Amino acid sequence: MKLSTKGRYGLKAMVDLAVHSQDKHIALRHIAERQDISEHYLEQLIAVLRKAGLVKSIRGAQGGYSLALSPEEITVGDILRALEGSLAPVDCVSENPVFECTGFNCCVTRTVWKKIGDKINEVVDSITLQDLIEEYEKLNHDKEYMYYI
Repeated sequence: MKLSTKGRYGLKAMVDLAVHSQDKHIALRHIAERQDISEHYLEQLIAVLRKAGLVKSIRGAQGGYSLALSPEEITVGDILRALEGSLAPVDCVSENPVFECTGFNCCVTRTVWKKIGDKINEVVDSITLQDLIEEYEKLNHDKEYMYYI
């Protein structure tokens, strides 16, 4: 399975929002700058995430975006499914298959695809934004205390 830029950039934006928006709203341009994502493209991603109930927005001079739920309540799976749709490796094992294969009842490889899909979902549903915030803090701990004179 290969994720599109929607999934990759959307996850990066949500982690950035989780790290930087504690008790305040963040302008999209700040996320776009930090993550090197086009602001126009980021607007499209955030609109989908807002519609999915993962992000909320406030208009006005002090406005911006923040998480709609706590970081412990949002999983990587929630974000990826909102942006990518089903994470199933092939259509015949997705939640809402577009078409049903003629060999559906006797297909041996379908079992393989189902197991792969189940493991993908298990992994992405076990990682929360809070887990990623903690990982971010570990990786960037030294950078916070570096002073240049």
